[in-house]
Amino acid sequence: MKLLFGFFLWCVLLVLCWPLALLAVILFPLLWLLSIPFRLLAMVIGATLRLVKAILYLPARLLEPRRPLEVRAG
Repeated sequence: MKLLFGFFLWCVLLVLCWPLALLAVILFPLLWLLSIPFRLLAMVIGATLRLVKAILYLPARLLEPRRPLEVRAG
């Protein structure tokens, strides 16, 4: 649905100002390629923060009381 809406907007732009629409078609893939390193950086930072959180919460997880195993009926 999002893709169809984007295509519709591009068609409107093509009718109203075709040079700008062609420029958008050319620049969109280039901007997408330029954004790839930033996406990778965001994934690395997110994974690092999750690792730090897991390390900080490890003592609390080790010291929490154990729950007894429930006996299944049947």
